[in-house]
Amino acid sequence: MLKRFFLFFCITTIVLSTSCITNKDVVYLQEKEGADNTEALLNEISKPYRVQVSDILSINVKALDKELVDIFNPLESSNGSAQGGGLYFSGFTVDLHGNIEFPILGKINVLGYTIAEIKTKVENELLKQYFKETAEIFVTVKLGGLKYTVTGEVGGTGIYTLYQDRVNLIEALANAGDILQTGDRKDILIVRQYPEGQKIHHIDLTDIKAMQSPFYYIQPNDIILVKPLKRKVIGAGQTAFQNLTTIASILSVLVSTYFLTKNL
Repeated sequence: MLKRFFLFFCITTIVLSTSCITNKDVVYLQEKEGADNTEALLNEISKPYRVQVSDILSINVKALDKELVDIFNPLESSNGSAQGGGLYFSGFTVDLHGNIEFPILGKINVLGYTIAEIKTKVENELLKQYFKETAEIFVTVKLGGLKYTVTGEVGGTGIYTLYQDRVNLIEALANAGDILQTGDRKDILIVRQYPEGQKIHHIDLTDIKAMQSPFYYIQPNDIILVKPLKRKVIGAGQTAFQNLTTIASILSVLVSTYFLTKNL
């Protein structure tokens, strides 16, 4: 009986002692063996975002005659703000056909266009249908905030919106309370929307090569999934001290059980 207890104790000790969370598990963007030159790695891939269905655009038109452009800027003329929930009601939402309904101009298709391309398209339509060249119009187009969802092993799961043009994955996770120690930084899942449907991508944030990934910068409506480490699933501690405490508790139970059964 004692030999069996001892064997079980040894196996448990080995499993728990090798299950500590190390620096390699929690440190972001490490220069791992065999990595290329760091400076080359910092030249991350970041293609311009192309507008999708349900995106909300903020479009502002300016010209020499301010009164002439008020009809195109209902949000600015009403409350002077283009941020927050106001855009949901006053911004330009891309419908299921990829169009926005713009004052005077009517429907404009923007699906798959970049922000720069939409700006040029709106300017051309305004000059073609409403303004003269001498009006000196100026159009600004922005996304109505970068909305994304974070769930899993993070400090605060939920839906977040950042009013920035570019947000990388580490910034997005930091805004959600960062990944917990029990989260798997080596395999972050990004669920991204495409015209043909959703796709799941994987990225290792402990490797500096992640900065070269096309998924390092998030896009509107991304879903970020952080899985738990396997050691959390088996109930191992996060540190060596926690594992030693667990081992000591197991040993105490085994010894007590042995003497109790021996005296029966």
